[in-house]
Amino acid sequence: MSERAAHILDEVRKYHQDSKDDRGFVPGVTEIWPSGAVLDDEDRAAMVEAALNLRIAAGSSARKFESVFARRMQRRKAHLTNSGSSANLLAVTALTSPQLGERRLVPGDEVITVAAGFPTTVNPILQNGLVPVFVDIDLHTYNTTAERIEKAVGPRTRAIMVAHALGNPFEVAEVAQLAEERDLLLIEDNCDAVGSTYRGQLTGTFGDLATVSFYPAHHLTMGEGGCVLTSNLVLARIVESLRDWGRDCWCEPGESDTCRKRFGYQMGTLPAGYDHKYIFSHVGYNLKTTDLQAALGLSQLDKLDEFGAARRRNWRQLHDGLADVPWLLLPKPTPGSDPSWFGFVITVDPEAPFRRAELVDFLENRKIGTRRLFAGNLTRHPAYLDRGFRVSGELPNSDIVTEHTFWVGVYPGLTEEMIDYVIASITEFVGAHQ
Repeated sequence: MSERAAHILDEVRKYHQDSKDDRGFVPGVTEIWPSGAVLDDEDRAAMVEAALNLRIAAGSSARKFESVFARRMQRRKAHLTNSGSSANLLAVTALTSPQLGERRLVPGDEVITVAAGFPTTVNPILQNGLVPVFVDIDLHTYNTTAERIEKAVGPRTRAIMVAHALGNPFEVAEVAQLAEERDLLLIEDNCDAVGSTYRGQLTGTFGDLATVSFYPAHHLTMGEGGCVLTSNLVLARIVESLRDWGRDCWCEPGESDTCRKRFGYQMGTLPAGYDHKYIFSHVGYNLKTTDLQAALGLSQLDKLDEFGAARRRNWRQLHDGLADVPWLLLPKPTPGSDPSWFGFVITVDPEAPFRRAELVDFLENRKIGTRRLFAGNLTRHPAYLDRGFRVSGELPNSDIVTEHTFWVGVYPGLTEEMIDYVIASITEFVGAHQ
């Protein structure tokens, strides 16, 4: 780094410190967001350094992040994408690749998933001509169970794709064992759960593929961004091809002839010697990220443990503070898990003398941000009413979530004082309705 660049970055760090809002927390005035990015002077400097070097496409920072993050997540390969939604699309689409032979998913095959979740776990199933099979969840953990998934397996079931709900792991070891026994492929949507463990093992390490999001609400942020992780080198290569236009070549941007036989291939019905950089083996996309995003991700990655500790601490403070408040169903970790929580979810007892909407309105008026448990029961949304899907059993808990559930934040930007105000506000509201 040149002396001039170093001086610029020092000034950027000073600018960050000078621009911080030090007015402190004012109850009922200061916004308490349910989620958000926590960015420091090093994050700002990392992005400016990438900009000074004019690294405007995927480059050295992206490659370094993929390598470091794969090791951190205990997978052999990581491929950055432009969003977590794209990561999910790539993961499902990879399972339809002709290169998988008889294991390839084809239109009409079924994929078991959860009804109460976020659409981007389900949409790629439909977008690939596959059939979602919806299962219900447990209240408290807000996850489905291995037992429910096993009961949902039918003659056309070929895969399972489930998200770890709000950072709380589902019974992923048991589901992975079931998948192996039934010859099913498993995708872990780990977008809300980076750093969570189940039976002492990181989530995102049980499935054939796992996905991560780096949207500002998540455990690490790049602004926008996502990642597909796997230890299966065949799947990794398929994901890379699909992400990069569907090309067969694996040269990095600006490189040529990595394989040492760029003009030595004959594929499809192309003439022998056709330039490998322009041979396409998949109907792919362009879903790459940029080096500015990856530079921010590398800076954020240094703080992952700190962020996870804050999320756990904030969740525990909320749980302890609300433990004796009536009419509220509080969340519980899945037995055997250590969640890195995404949010603190609350279900209002259907028999309570107040409605969820009334409590949410009270909190929002006090500048306490709330969110629904994503889509609630997806089968009730207009986007899916005319889509082909199957429901295994009934979905009573998914309907309860749709009507009675919301969550508040635990992200690292919240202070102990803010959490205390959330607890006091909920307690006050419930006490006034006894």
